[in-house]
Amino acid sequence: MKVEYKFFVILSAFFLIVGTVYGVTTEWDEPVGPVGLYLCMGLCLMIGGFLWWTGRKLDTRPEDRLDGEISDVDGDYGFFSPHSYWPLAVAASAAVVFLGLAIGWWMVFIGAPLVALAATGWVFEYFHGDHAI
Repeated sequence: MKVEYKFFVILSAFFLIVGTVYGVTTEWDEPVGPVGLYLCMGLCLMIGGFLWWTGRKLDTRPEDRLDGEISDVDGDYGFFSPHSYWPLAVAASAAVVFLGLAIGWWMVFIGAPLVALAATGWVFEYFHGDHAI
């Protein structure tokens, strides 16, 4: 995890520099910009610190070795359905719900049952039909 924590440490240094430059150029009259950039710096430091802390406890990964090969990290990533249209139905019905938050609550009441129906169909798609497990 050396690459990951180094990336976040470099990113936090970037936010520190940009926040300071932003504050100096605005003569610290606009407080939101530097504070937001310093908070981004703090978040990057927290993530980098977490990755460094957990990386010390783990063995060296193939990604961290110079002689590591792609085949060293081969493994089962799970089963992903190549023919399912249910994710599209879930996304479309969720879009109706979120559009209802912007337009009016009446659309949320239309979209919520559609989300429930599409999510149920996606969960149970392999329990019946040609592709039943």
